[in-house]
Amino acid sequence: MAALPALMPVGSTDLTFRQAPQNMEAEQALLGAILVNNEAFYRVADFLDSKHFFDPLHQKIYETTASLVRSGKLATPITLKTFLDPNIDIGGLTIVQYLARLAGEATTIINAEDYGRSIYDLAIRRDLIQIGEGMVNVAYDAPVDMPPRTQIEDAERNLFALAETGRYDGGFQRFTDAVARALDMAGQAYQRDGHLSGISTGLRDLDKTLGGMQPSDLVVLAGRPAMGKTALATNIAFNIAKAYRFEVEADGTHKTTNGGIVGFFSLEMSSDQLATRIVAEQAQISSYKIRRGDIQEDEFYRLTEAAREIQAIPFYIDDTGGLSISQLTARARRLKRQRGLDFMVVDYLQLLSGSSKNNQNRVQELTEITTGLKALAKELNVPILALSQLSRQVESRDDKRPQLADLRESGSIEQDADAVMFVFREEYYIQNREPKPGTEEHIKWRDEMARLHGKAEVIIGKQRHGPTGTVTLQFEANVTRFSDLAEEDHLPQRLE
Repeated sequence: MAALPALMPVGSTDLTFRQAPQNMEAEQALLGAILVNNEAFYRVADFLDSKHFFDPLHQKIYETTASLVRSGKLATPITLKTFLDPNIDIGGLTIVQYLARLAGEATTIINAEDYGRSIYDLAIRRDLIQIGEGMVNVAYDAPVDMPPRTQIEDAERNLFALAETGRYDGGFQRFTDAVARALDMAGQAYQRDGHLSGISTGLRDLDKTLGGMQPSDLVVLAGRPAMGKTALATNIAFNIAKAYRFEVEADGTHKTTNGGIVGFFSLEMSSDQLATRIVAEQAQISSYKIRRGDIQEDEFYRLTEAAREIQAIPFYIDDTGGLSISQLTARARRLKRQRGLDFMVVDYLQLLSGSSKNNQNRVQELTEITTGLKALAKELNVPILALSQLSRQVESRDDKRPQLADLRESGSIEQDADAVMFVFREEYYIQNREPKPGTEEHIKWRDEMARLHGKAEVIIGKQRHGPTGTVTLQFEANVTRFSDLAEEDHLPQRLE
């Protein structure tokens, strides 16, 4: 039997130009196999779509076939012909003759998946060509208000979007493979500080409840102003970067064994302000004294020692304001690719914008942002700590402790987050309600202040991997430092 005629796309008459990557014979062989045995469709259905076919007619045939098979009907040349244009001429063949020829020259069902992968890969190559051509055209004819950096980020976003969809290795996996990975994770946890499955925060009691910061998790840290949420995030990030250790793999790459490489998106404070806070916290000197230059000689020595230590840790800051979620995603991917990334902080959610230029409302925008951050955490396989504001309704209650309902502007924050934590310092509210000195109420107030002084609560309102509850930490307000609370069972042994 003569070979099937290869279809020529409309307008493609000059063969001196390079043709887009395609394999008409593979498309014909796969369609024929499906028409002969509809079971062949299920071998490619989870990764192959009609858009992956090069020829428009083949796209229509596959799309119609898929609809019939999924609806439980038989897809054959006879049942298919009623859904296709009978006036189509395919190299001298009618549509009925062409379908019959496809089925007559079909390969076996065994080859269906291989043909499907070949078609899929060629479609991805065509998409790459399209992205490349788009980059060239935009670079030539870019509008005045579109800087090159925006073009680069757009290109990165398109490439990574293609990288995420351009794969056919998803779907079901053997449970034994998942068990093997779980055992590997347990072995790695045994070697880490605190024997944790995640990355240690450097805060003992918080690690006990969270199990460390888990890869691919989105953790939201929320609080009202002056509660210390940025300070806590900074402390955790620094502790992780300071504990960073690695081993060299056989291919020369570095594998993190403890701590991690940290990326910090500071949308509110400049990198200088953030660095000042970290140096002040490590040197145990008030940051306002550093800004004023009001430090003694011994304090200056501690300051230089802390700065020297900090310079050696893998802590990267991006203080660009007004980032969109797509821009942040592109920069995080770039950091992961160029320097590595094990832990990421976003300070804070409400300062990010959505990628859409449409006038969508803020709730939809926050939904896009939290969904994007969760997807990024899974893609990069790193924990992301995202800070969030709380609504003012907290202030109207007698009990100021925040709740999940207080998360500002979007329920998607609670929905998308794997864990939600709140920072709460009751001392802040009590000190602003000082009674008249000399009264009995003032004595009670002083006793209450003494009990609460230097204490902060981290309220875990949601956690997918463990219990909720409250962790009490020590907070030194003058140096914005959180540390473990010295409790009776953690104190040094007393000598009688």
